[in-house]
Amino acid sequence: MTDYHNLIAPDTGQDARTIHIVEKSSFDDWLKVQTDRIRTMAAAQKFTAEPGEDAILPGDNIADWWVVAGVSDSSQLDVWALAKVAESLPAGLYRLSGAEAGDAMLGWMLAQYRFEEYRGVSTVEGARLLLVKEAARIDTMAAQAAATALVRDLVNRPACDLGPEQLEDEVGKIAKKYKAAVTVTSGDALETGYPMIHAVGKAAARGFGPRLIELEWGDERHPRIAVIGKGISFDSGGLDIKSAAGMRIMKRIWAALPMRWRWRT
Repeated sequence: MTDYHNLIAPDTGQDARTIHIVEKSSFDDWLKVQTDRIRTMAAAQKFTAEPGEDAILPGDNIADWWVVAGVSDSSQLDVWALAKVAESLPAGLYRLSGAEAGDAMLGWMLAQYRFEEYRGVSTVEGARLLLVKEAARIDTMAAQAAATALVRDLVNRPACDLGPEQLEDEVGKIAKKYKAAVTVTSGDALETGYPMIHAVGKAAARGFGPRLIELEWGDERHPRIAVIGKGISFDSGGLDIKSAAGMRIMKRIWAALPMRWRWRT
């Protein structure tokens, strides 16, 4: 899994390419103050400042270049404001000009997610690292990116490699890392204590039997918060009732594996 701390770093004046952001509504005014050379290059790349668009523009020296990116709101960048930019730019160091990355740090990191669990070698050619002044937010954003990437990894696994047992194993890994307690109810105990869960899973093959997974974490002296939902490992669906497009995204619809998450505030 990608170390997302390698994609965002504190800005301490390192050499980096500059990303200028501009809104569609102010694009004409921005264009007017640019040189003929910049206007020509922007037009050649069909840059119109639509959110998600970017263009690489020449600097004063032969080896110099900078980036202009379209955003919907330059005063407060949303999570995905820089995601397409982070995905399309060459590897290297970048910093925003005249703006704080804010929530866009998360989208910058997630845009560089790659699922490579079944590849023999990595296909990542290099990281795009964003320098930010909000150093205190980096750890939180990196943790959110890593958590999101874990979910994406699970979704991207084929059903034959992600049954209830494998999902239970993943919960166990998280519990071990963060010193949480895990309780799993399955088999006869599930039939006795949770007959509805057992009934839903009766159609599954023996090796794919359902289970109730409970994860508890935090200080027991603090109030308890419980989140209950379904973690899905497989859904057979129906070939005759789903459209072709529905079948293509079917792996993203997980099934009948109830989980209960509890933690202390």
